[in-house]
Amino acid sequence: MLSVYSLVPAGLKRIERNPDAPLPEDAVWLDLLEPTPEEERLVEQRLGLDIPTREEMREIESSSRLYEEAGALYLTATVVTRLDTQLPENGQITFILRGTRLVTNRYVDPLPMRRFVAHTERHPQANTTAPAVLAGILEFIIERIADVIERVGADIDSASAEIFNRRATPQNGGMRREVRDFRKLLEHIGQSGDLIAKARESLASLARLLAFVQQATVNMPQEQRERLRTLSKDVVAMSDHASFLATNLNFILDATLGLINIDQNN
Repeated sequence: MLSVYSLVPAGLKRIERNPDAPLPEDAVWLDLLEPTPEEERLVEQRLGLDIPTREEMREIESSSRLYEEAGALYLTATVVTRLDTQLPENGQITFILRGTRLVTNRYVDPLPMRRFVAHTERHPQANTTAPAVLAGILEFIIERIADVIERVGADIDSASAEIFNRRATPQNGGMRREVRDFRKLLEHIGQSGDLIAKARESLASLARLLAFVQQATVNMPQEQRERLRTLSKDVVAMSDHASFLATNLNFILDATLGLINIDQNN
């Protein structure tokens, strides 16, 4: 699906277009979601770009994810998706910034993208240029990762309380320690570990992307450079906190396994 956002007097607005019609001249943001070959060719021919394939977007080499070509910036970021399910996963979004236009190519529809689109509909004047749209999308992605980190932090607190604050209850004239479901606890710890690992992978990807953009030679307004610089600092701080949570998770896991051994010996 190809969504086209153009600048109108009221701000940035999604334009309803005929699939057979050419792209509008005033298009600012072209969003490709699981594009068809015809949609890819239309954007490539109109803007003179080479849109990466799904397989190319999955490559892990920085040279394949972040590069300049023919006056355009190609930026591929890893984002955490499907957080509301039992199987969250990481997907890729490619940003192509060239002149006054931004192209996003993606085969996932994460919540930050939907939130940004909704934000644009409510506040059309908030992001009216291609660099501003890029910065806005990245802001929403980073905010979502912050939500993930907060969730893992809360899960760690819950697991810690369950492990180290086991209550004793009176039984047969004595005190009996509360029996816990260690299998469920280990599954819970494993899910949190998987989630924080995906968040750290996404943060590492975003850190490289933001550093590359700030060093790029393309023209970008100072306001957007400041936004990206602030985002870069946020990503560094969040990466440090995610590493701290990962260390805590390992401690909780070791403590759980130790208690399992103690209970087995008893």
